[in-house]
Amino acid sequence: MPATHSAYVAMRLLALLAFLAPLTSTALPPEQEAFWRELRALCGKSFAGQITESTSATDAQFKGQALVMHVRACSENEIKIPFHVGDNRSRTWVITRTASGLRLKHDHRHADGTADKVTQYGGDTTNAGSAILQDFPADAFTAQLIPAAKTNVWSFSIGPGKTLNYRLVRAAEGRRFRVEFDLTQPVKTPPAPWGHP
Repeated sequence: MPATHSAYVAMRLLALLAFLAPLTSTALPPEQEAFWRELRALCGKSFAGQITESTSATDAQFKGQALVMHVRACSENEIKIPFHVGDNRSRTWVITRTASGLRLKHDHRHADGTADKVTQYGGDTTNAGSAILQDFPADAFTAQLIPAAKTNVWSFSIGPGKTLNYRLVRAAEGRRFRVEFDLTQPVKTPPAPWGHP
C-alpha cells in the first residue's frame, strides 16, 4: 500500500475519532458512574415531592404547591430534570458529565421561554462522592452572579427505588432547604418546562 494512501487513511480515521469523541460518555469514577446509572434509570418518569427541611422565609413560595420533578431528557452526557412548583415551570436541573466529574446547573426560564437574569448557576463535584450522594459546591460563575450563594452546596441523594432528595445548604447563613421525592409512586407527566420543546 503506498505511503500516501496510508497517511490518507490515518488522517480520515483521526478525523472520524475527533467527530465521535464528543458523542461518547466521559469516564467517571465508579461512584459517580453508579450514581449516573441510578439517575438515568428514572428517565421518562415523574415523581411528587414534599419539603422536608426549610429554614428561609424565601422558601414560602413552595408552601402548599404541588412539587413534581420529571426526569425528562437523558443523553450520554446530560440529564435534564424539570422541577415544577404548582403551575410554575421555570426551573430545570441540568446534570452533565465533565472531564473531571459531574456538574449541576439551574436553568431558569420565563413563561415566554426566555432566560431569567438569574440562571445557569450551580457547580461541579470536587470528589467522587458515592453511588447515592453527590455534592455540588457553588462555582465562580455562581459566586459572581449571586454573591450570597458563594458558599452554597447543592446535593442530590438517592435511596434506590425509594426516594430522591434535592438539598441546598448555605453555610454562611445557616440556610437549609430539602425536597424529597417519592420514587415508589410515579405521577402523571407534567407539561414541558418553559423554554424547552
